[in-house]
Amino acid sequence: MNNYDVIIIGGGLTGSVLSYELAKKNLRVLLLEKDSIFNNATVYSYGGISYWCGTDETTIKLCQEGINIYRNLTEELDYNIDFRELDLLFTIDKNQDPENTFQQYQKFHIAPKLLDKKETNSLEPLINIDAISGSLRFPQGHVQPEKMIFAYQKALMRLGGKVEQELVISVEKNQDKIIGVKTEKNSYSASQIILCAGAFSRSILQNLGINLPLYFSHAQLIMTPPAPVKLKTLVMPCTMKRLDTEKQVAQSAEKIWQKESNTLYGDVLEAGAIQFLDGSFCLGQISQIIPNLNSPIDSVISEKRLRDAIASILPSLANLSGKWHNCQVAFTEGMPFLVGKIGQIEGLSIFSGFTSPFVFVPPLARYFADYLVNGEETLISFNL
Repeated sequence: MNNYDVIIIGGGLTGSVLSYELAKKNLRVLLLEKDSIFNNATVYSYGGISYWCGTDETTIKLCQEGINIYRNLTEELDYNIDFRELDLLFTIDKNQDPENTFQQYQKFHIAPKLLDKKETNSLEPLINIDAISGSLRFPQGHVQPEKMIFAYQKALMRLGGKVEQELVISVEKNQDKIIGVKTEKNSYSASQIILCAGAFSRSILQNLGINLPLYFSHAQLIMTPPAPVKLKTLVMPCTMKRLDTEKQVAQSAEKIWQKESNTLYGDVLEAGAIQFLDGSFCLGQISQIIPNLNSPIDSVISEKRLRDAIASILPSLANLSGKWHNCQVAFTEGMPFLVGKIGQIEGLSIFSGFTSPFVFVPPLARYFADYLVNGEETLISFNL
């Protein structure tokens, strides 16, 4: 039977969590993912749950609810997602003034603690203290991203939902009303379709003639196999350059995103690292804003830049064997997510564009699922 109440396109974090929340409300849910193995921005991520990052009533509430969900999620999903709570250290460059930097981070609902070089080294001995003037310490949650997706999809299927590995060719509508999708293999009917395909959601929207403030960057990083060296914390550089760059690019959207091109509009290198519980690492991140999903990236140059940056701040990790990856990461403007019904087409919604997705997605998926079923907006407006 190819008839469903709702079809969700995209099987990363957003699609997997939202599918599960909708299935909990007794809807017939189909989750479509183009890859037969997990190969998306969720998998190639740090898995950090930044529950300190709320800055207003809405995001503070989501942060608080998000971390509480995680503290009970292994039991709810009946699967170990490697959830833990640890310290996040934002390293302050040796040329930055610690006190000025500290003041810039007071807007968050959980303020950081300013550490000097000695205190930083005590928490994380692998950090090269000659490269820093101090650090900011935040409380952070953490999960293994691939286990997170797997756990939600297994829970979805236990509730009767289906997961299919099929590439969506087109979203089908009758005049301005959703009727289903076509994939490479099948046609599926549903009166509700939700786009959770991250950067690829932009292409789907364009094919439907819809313009929403959804953009993307190319994120490059190195994933390693388990290694004997031990990192105690999650380490990131103390900079808002990536978010500032995304904001500037979003504000110039009419000029930059009119057509696909290989023009580089933003380039931010962050020398961070996290070690998962199995001993493997995620190292560094380069965020490049290029308005072409298939833009060629020079892996040799990119990997060298990542390793050189890591060598400065975490020298013992710089030469670990690992594999370079590139993926596309969606972002929006104004809010740290783009969630709601798309007014131009009845039955079409989007759940994408997340900044700090691991903290915001689980609680927001519950609110959005409740809205789609009951029509009540209890937190934010879900009409785009």
